[in-house]
Amino acid sequence: MPAITPNLWFDMQAEEAANFYLSVFKNSRIVSIARYTEAGPGPDGSVMTVEFELDGQRFVGINGGPQFPFSEAVSFQIDCEDQGEIDYYWERLSDGGREDQCGWLKDKYGLSWQVVPKGMADFFDNSDKERTRRAMEAMLGMRKIDVATLQAAADTVNDQS
Repeated sequence: MPAITPNLWFDMQAEEAANFYLSVFKNSRIVSIARYTEAGPGPDGSVMTVEFELDGQRFVGINGGPQFPFSEAVSFQIDCEDQGEIDYYWERLSDGGREDQCGWLKDKYGLSWQVVPKGMADFFDNSDKERTRRAMEAMLGMRKIDVATLQAAADTVNDQS
């Protein structure tokens, strides 16, 4: 099966962004850097592309100019083992960026991330509509996901007797 490699279009910060992501994700590395030549369109010798891996997932950052900024239409989801991992990724990726709702954030380069617990979909499987409703209401009130609060909301049973 062929590999699928996300290509990320930056203005002129691809190498800086790659190094930032390497500082956040363990087991990561720069694979290669290609530079523009006098043929352009970027300045001769400047970074054209940087290929990098984050925990084994390959990416290519391209310095293509300001024409195509990132949007929330594409995001990368990080499935975290526990609250400690959520806190770690949230703090680092949101630094200089923007916190959004329901575990979403934009990093300082404008790239969107979802920082969520593994098994997040289990809260919303609709097998118990009331449990799903309670979990959704709790999540909609959060920026960074608080696993204990989400779990407590999902598991709360309202006695109507």
